[in-house]
Amino acid sequence: MNSPVTQQAPAARPSASRQPSLPGPAGARTVQAAFAFGLAALNLRIAVASLSPVLTEVQRDEHLSSFGGGALSTVPVVCFGAFAFLTPRLTRRFGPHHLLWYALLALTGGIVLRSVPGVPALFGGTLIAGAAIAVGNVLMPQLIKHDFAGRAGLMLGCYSLALSGGAALAAGVVVPLESATGWSWRQVLALWAIPSLIAALAWLPELLVPDRRSPNRRRQEPVKQGGADTAAPTLRALWRDRTAWAVTLYMGLQSLGYYAILSWLPTLLQDHGMSDSQAGWLLSFSSFPGMAASFAAPWLQQRLRPAFVAPLAAALLCATGFVGLLTSPVSGAYLWMTVLGLGQGLAIGLALGYIVARSPDAHHTGRLSTMAQGIGYLIACLGPLGLGLLHSASGGWSLPVAVLLAVLVAQTVAAFGASRDRHVLASS
Repeated sequence: MNSPVTQQAPAARPSASRQPSLPGPAGARTVQAAFAFGLAALNLRIAVASLSPVLTEVQRDEHLSSFGGGALSTVPVVCFGAFAFLTPRLTRRFGPHHLLWYALLALTGGIVLRSVPGVPALFGGTLIAGAAIAVGNVLMPQLIKHDFAGRAGLMLGCYSLALSGGAALAAGVVVPLESATGWSWRQVLALWAIPSLIAALAWLPELLVPDRRSPNRRRQEPVKQGGADTAAPTLRALWRDRTAWAVTLYMGLQSLGYYAILSWLPTLLQDHGMSDSQAGWLLSFSSFPGMAASFAAPWLQQRLRPAFVAPLAAALLCATGFVGLLTSPVSGAYLWMTVLGLGQGLAIGLALGYIVARSPDAHHTGRLSTMAQGIGYLIACLGPLGLGLLHSASGGWSLPVAVLLAVLVAQTVAAFGASRDRHVLASS
C-alpha cells in the first residue's frame, strides 16, 4: 500500500548518499569506524551516571542542600537541551566528525575540572561536561543516518546499548572503587576522564579521511536533485510539524523519567534503609536489562504491529517499576529494577529510533535530532530538580513517584504520533 512515507523515502535516500560533507566509511574502515563510534557513545552517560551514587557525599563535603544536590544533577540535563541548539552551527563550522572529536576532548576536561575542590569547579566542570555530551547527543543520530545508512538499525541498537552500558559501568563501580582504593569521591570521579580521552584518540582516524581533513573549506550546501532542494530544513519548519513535536515530546518525557531515577534512586533506597553500596549497585543493575531492551528496540520498532505496541509496553513496564518502588522498595528491589530497566531501556531505544526513522535523510536527521534533544532535554531537566523539590516538600517519596506515573501517561500519548510511519514535513 502506497503512503506519503513510502513515496517520499526512495527519493530522499540518494540525496543523502550524495552529500559530499559526510562521507561514509567503506570496506575495512567500517569496523574501525563502528568501534570508534561505540567508544564515543559509551562516554555520553558516564559523567552523569557516576555522580548519582556519591551525591550524598558530594552534598555533605560541599555543604549543598537537597535543592543544591538536585541542581547539580540537573545541570547536565539542562546543558543537553540548551547546547543542542548550538550544534548545527558548530557542525557547519567544523564538520560533524571534527566536532565530535572536540566534544570528547571538552568532556575529558570537564570531568577533570569537576573533581577540583570547590563548588565553582564542581558546577563549572559539570557544565562543560554537559555541553560536550549535548553536542555528541545531537551528532550521533546524524552520523548513524549517513555513515552507517545500510546498517542503521544495528548501529542504533549498538548506540543505545553503549549509552546504557556506560551508565551501568559508572553507577556500579564508583562506590566499590572508593572502598577498594580508599580514594575520595573526587579522585574516583576524575578517573572517568580516561575513557573519554581514549575515545577521542580512537576517533582520530576518522579525521584523517581525505575529504574530512579540511572541514572549514566546505559548507553544507543544498544538493539539487531533479530540481528538488534537499538541504536541511529549518527548525522553524519542524516546529510546525506534528510528527516532529511527537518525537520531541516522547524523547523529553522518557528522558525526564530516566534522569529523575538516575539522580535520586540511590537516595530513595538509602532512605528506606539500604546501604550506599547496595543502592548504587541496584542503579547499575537496572541498566543491564535496559541494555538488552535498548538493543532490541530498533528490531521491535520495525516488526511489532501496530507500531504503538512497543512504546505502550515500555510505559507499562516503567509503571510497574514505579508502583513497586512505592509499595516494597527494598524487599522487591531486584524485581522492580529489572522491569524498570527494561521499560526505560526500551523507551530510550525507541526515542532515538524515531529520530532516525522519521527523517528521510541525514540533513533532516540532524535538524530533528537538534529539536528532539534540545527541547526534549529541557523538558527532562525538570525530572531531577522536580523530584528533589517534591521530596523536600513532602518529606517522602510517594508524591514524587506518583508524579512520575502521571508523566508516563503523557509519554504514552506522545507515542501515538511518534510511532506513526511517516516522515517529518511529509505532505498529508
